[in-house]
Amino acid sequence: MSEDFRKNLLQLMTETFEKPMGIYLDPGTSLFQTLETVSAAEASIPVGNKCASLAAQVAHATFFIESFERFALQGDASPRDWGEIWRTVEKVTPEEWETYKTKLRDAYNRMINLFTQNPTWNEDTMGGALSIVVHSAYHLGEIRQALCTLQK
Repeated sequence: MSEDFRKNLLQLMTETFEKPMGIYLDPGTSLFQTLETVSAAEASIPVGNKCASLAAQVAHATFFIESFERFALQGDASPRDWGEIWRTVEKVTPEEWETYKTKLRDAYNRMINLFTQNPTWNEDTMGGALSIVVHSAYHLGEIRQALCTLQK
């Protein structure tokens, strides 16, 4: 069972982040493919008066992955300030935007390594791994929906 879970998890991660394989995304719509179409100026615009910028969406997705990573590797379940990014990240320079995207890619690559090397899966690690896929796919949808408005 754990090998089947790992195989499917890695396919869902690839679909969400790197390259759609027809599981649930259309070609060219993965998170990394989508982010490559977004300028720093676009990433800096809140999509509504109570909505986050795309830069904040990316920073939040990275924070979520890194939080699970600390839990999985160190058992760190300490409280997190989930609202800090939404309160503090908005406008970014082109350099900052590249840094946000690089941090997300780095966190993703660490998760792929973790999921590939994990010898045992339990309720916590399975749930956490699935939460990364689901949470990231949700934010991908938020970003793609925002781009409908931003890139008109």
